[in-house]
Amino acid sequence: MNSQYQRNAGFILWFTGMSGAGKSTLSQAVYDRLREGLGEQFIATGRIELLDGDEVRTHLSKGLSFSKADRDTNIRRIGFVSRLLARNGVIVITAAISPYREIRAEVRRLAAAEKIPFVEVYVEAELEVLIDRDTKGLYKKAIAGEIKDFTGISAPYEAPENPEIHIRSDRQEISESVDAILSQLIERELIERKP
Repeated sequence: MNSQYQRNAGFILWFTGMSGAGKSTLSQAVYDRLREGLGEQFIATGRIELLDGDEVRTHLSKGLSFSKADRDTNIRRIGFVSRLLARNGVIVITAAISPYREIRAEVRRLAAAEKIPFVEVYVEAELEVLIDRDTKGLYKKAIAGEIKDFTGISAPYEAPENPEIHIRSDRQEISESVDAILSQLIERELIERKP
C-alpha cells in the first residue's frame, strides 16, 4: 500500500454535534481515509484510534446517566484517554455529543497544557433533518416529553463558537466533508500529503 499521508505527532480530532448530526459516520470515514493513506507500517504501530461516544459509554462510562454532571464526567474521561494516547504519538479521533462548551474548553485547555494539538469539528444539521434521520424515533419521543434530558430538546446543546472546522452534514456529501477535514489537518501541519 502506498502511503498518501504521514503524521508528525499525536493530536486530538474532536467531533461534537447533536444526536444524528453525523459525527460517528464522519469520524469513521476520516479514520478509514487516514488508515488507508498512512500506510501499512503506520497502522502496524497502532498509531490511530477512534473513540466513539456510544462505545465509550458502554466500556468506560457504563452506569452514567444523562444528567449534566454525568455527561461532564463522560467527556472528562474521553478527554483523559485522548490526551493519554495523543501524548504517545497517537492520532485520536473522538465522536461524542459533548454538549457543553465549558467542558469542551476544559478538555482543550488540558490538551494545550501538554502541548497536544486539539482540533474541534462541529457537525451541524437542521433539527428537521435530525428528526428525519432518527430511525429510533428518539427526537419525537423527546419532543413529546417521553424522554428527559435529551440534548437539543429537553437539555441544551451549546454549539461551538469558534470551531476549527464546521461541517454542515445536511448540505455536504460525506466525501466532501472528509476532504475538508483532511485539508484542515494538512494546513495545520498535523498530517502531510506525501509527494
